[in-house]
Order: sequence, then C-alpha cells, then structure tokens
Amino acid sequence: MNRLAGILFSLISTTLMGTAVVVALTMGKDTLQPILISAAIGFVAAIPVTLYIAKKITEEFS
Repeated sequence: MNRLAGILFSLISTTLMGTAVVVALTMGKDTLQPILISAAIGFVAAIPVTLYIAKKITEEFS
C-alpha cells in the first residue's frame, strides 16, 4: 500500500494544492503569504485523503 499511496499522493496533493491556491486567488488574496499558506493546507489535507483512497482501493482488490 505504501507504493500505491506514494503514487496517489503525488496526484492528489497537486490537485488539492492547486484548488486551494485558486480559492485563495478568487478570494482576492494575491500576495505570496496567502498563496503559500493555501498550498500548504492543500498539501496537508492530501495526506488523509490519500490514505483513505489507498485503503479503499486495496480493500476492493484484495
């Protein structure tokens, strides 16, 4: 599952980070600090999402 989670994390984290940055820019926060904070929030939020999806995939095919 570690290998699967690593591959999924690379996809999920970039998606959530990009979404968070777009949300920050839409809200008018267009300086460096809010953009970096929103990207960090997306990165951290990707960890439990990745583990949940990897667990569901391994349960489905086990």
